[in-house]
Amino acid sequence: MLTAIIGGSGLANLDGLTITHREVTRTEFGEASGALTFGAMGGKDVVFLNRHGPGHTIPPHRVNYRANIFALKQVGVKQIIAINAVGGIDSNLEPVGLVIPDQIIDYTYGRKQTYFGSENGPVKHVDFTHPYTERLRKIIIDTANSNKIPVTPGGTYAATQGPRFETAAEIDRMERDGASIVGMTGMPEAALARELDLDYAAIAVVSNPAAGRSGSEISVEEIMIKLQLGMDKTRVLLELVIPRL
Repeated sequence: MLTAIIGGSGLANLDGLTITHREVTRTEFGEASGALTFGAMGGKDVVFLNRHGPGHTIPPHRVNYRANIFALKQVGVKQIIAINAVGGIDSNLEPVGLVIPDQIIDYTYGRKQTYFGSENGPVKHVDFTHPYTERLRKIIIDTANSNKIPVTPGGTYAATQGPRFETAAEIDRMERDGASIVGMTGMPEAALARELDLDYAAIAVVSNPAAGRSGSEISVEEIMIKLQLGMDKTRVLLELVIPRL
């Protein structure tokens, strides 16, 4: 079963991947963010895609999520592990921590978030009660636990428009709505994977307390330091998870 890893901020390449080739893929929905990198990890075939493109040039609201997911489907991917940088809304979530979310609230707007309707044929309604595939989530959580890698085994991801960070009042609202982490790339990616019947789970890397949660303004420099530490942990976890898929 071919697995895809979608990298985000802080994960522009996948250490431990023995690369066999790269492929530029075009779809009826446009071009993916970048070339698909094919290779092997832990004896399993893997495809890596950098969500933000070479040099991190594509902001969250301009990512062609439809092309990315469709391109992965075209090359035979059956399951996706997405990596997301997030801010911690829940005060118990420390920077550099890893969260395996189980729910999403979508606050984005204006993004093309379905393959169906209008020019693409009749509307298709998909069940999205549980936006992440539980089988994949369980493998990630069990692998982390058995290797003593601390993870938070659940949480609600608030997907915001970006590229600006949120206001303190917006974060307060999201907390009242039940969100525990906030990021800019979780949707419509997860929903598009569901429309194409692809299994999908996420590893969310907490890079900073969300706006208004630390008593100081958000520092991009500090975020990048914490994010790299979190991504180092994520790479270790991925190298342990992939052979179990």
